[in-house]
Amino acid sequence: MRSVRARAALGATLVVAVALAAAGLAVLLVLRGNLTDRAGLEAEVTAREVAGELALGATYAELDLDDDHPVQVTDEEGRVVAVSKDLEAISGTGTAGVVRVPPAPAPSPGDDDDDDDDGSDPPRSEVSTDSPDFTNGTATVDGEKADYRFAAVEVTTEEDVTLTVHAGAPLADEQEAVNTVRTSMLTGLPVMLLVVAGVTWLVTRRALRPVEGIRRELAAITASEDLGRRVPEPDSRDEIARLARTTNETLTVLEASVDRQRRFVADASHELRSPIASLRTQLEVGAAHPELLDLPGAVTDTVRLQVLAADLLLLARLDAGERPGRTAVDLGALVREEVSQRTADRIAPQVSVQDGSLEVAGSRGQLARVVGNLLDNAERHAERSVAVSVRAERDEVLVEVTDDGPGVPEAEQDRIFERFVRLDDARSRDDGGAGLGLAIARDVADRHGGTLTVGTAPSGGARFTLRLPGRERP
Repeated sequence: MRSVRARAALGATLVVAVALAAAGLAVLLVLRGNLTDRAGLEAEVTAREVAGELALGATYAELDLDDDHPVQVTDEEGRVVAVSKDLEAISGTGTAGVVRVPPAPAPSPGDDDDDDDDGSDPPRSEVSTDSPDFTNGTATVDGEKADYRFAAVEVTTEEDVTLTVHAGAPLADEQEAVNTVRTSMLTGLPVMLLVVAGVTWLVTRRALRPVEGIRRELAAITASEDLGRRVPEPDSRDEIARLARTTNETLTVLEASVDRQRRFVADASHELRSPIASLRTQLEVGAAHPELLDLPGAVTDTVRLQVLAADLLLLARLDAGERPGRTAVDLGALVREEVSQRTADRIAPQVSVQDGSLEVAGSRGQLARVVGNLLDNAERHAERSVAVSVRAERDEVLVEVTDDGPGVPEAEQDRIFERFVRLDDARSRDDGGAGLGLAIARDVADRHGGTLTVGTAPSGGARFTLRLPGRERP
């Protein structure tokens, strides 16, 4: 069953069916119990009435036995001493007899002389006040057999004879009521389940209608490859509306990623075309006229191609989600090492490293690349000075690179971190590079859980601030 609507309708129907079955069974048990208790109370009333007559001295023949309630009176030995007039058979009272057995002969007067002289009180008749015993059985009255609820009440007569009165109340009303309710439930249950299934199907269909709209639009986007389209967002504030919004946000991110990739490929192709064309031209000229070969220019173009290829490979690894290592890196020592290797720079950077722990966790090679790119950018734009400082601030380690150049306009401070972006005063391909250094630096900083921002230095130039979380010591 692949349809969500069908599964929801089936699930709701099964749950309602189980609930209705349990509720119906409980209703039947409670109804049967109440009606049985009522029949037992009716039988008890009849039994106590007969027992009261016997306690008042009525003879067995004088008993007023109701034809609607079969009565059986037995003595201590289980002999039947009185029965209803039309009672033909009985069960459930412990004695199946329905024929009156003559009572035992009364004792002779001489046998009572001793008892009369002992001064004891004469026997007293009484009806037991204990709760009667209830049993279920059958009785055949005037040829009709039926189920009855019997109550047994004990009584002591004036002759000190203990009798048990069994009186029954018919259970026909109880059985009829239970059967009627059960039949009604069995008849109404399928109808109720059909209604539940139908309503669930319609409600689920209405609720999932926006999902079908989202699916169709996504299928259309997949077929057309137009990432500018968006799925419809319902006006409700439920899960489906949030799903639509999340889907549109995902499409927006995907569109931006694809656009960025396309621009990256186009810009990379453009950047590679110039040095490759220049190198080819120089080699072709050198092949035809060896004396005209510009060997230093060819080496410069080759180095430029090598650096650009390395930058492109690093960006490709970062875009692929490559995670940096967790090696402990001392940023103070790393900055000193990078500065010491820049002996051919136009301006020697001034280094300031704070004492104390300046360790971060990450890739030493990638962090060295960040520091090197920042120094290259500062040296390219500085007029007379470049300064580098490393210090700890709370749980972070900060690296600041400043220069006294023209600075970065506020409107361009976010744009300079985009790939292949060069500001107007650095558009020269020879002096301005390919525009990948700052983009790589920020991507590496992000991968290490840090940030890279640009501001204005006190001298008016640019100040780049690299913030990285400090390494937690074990």
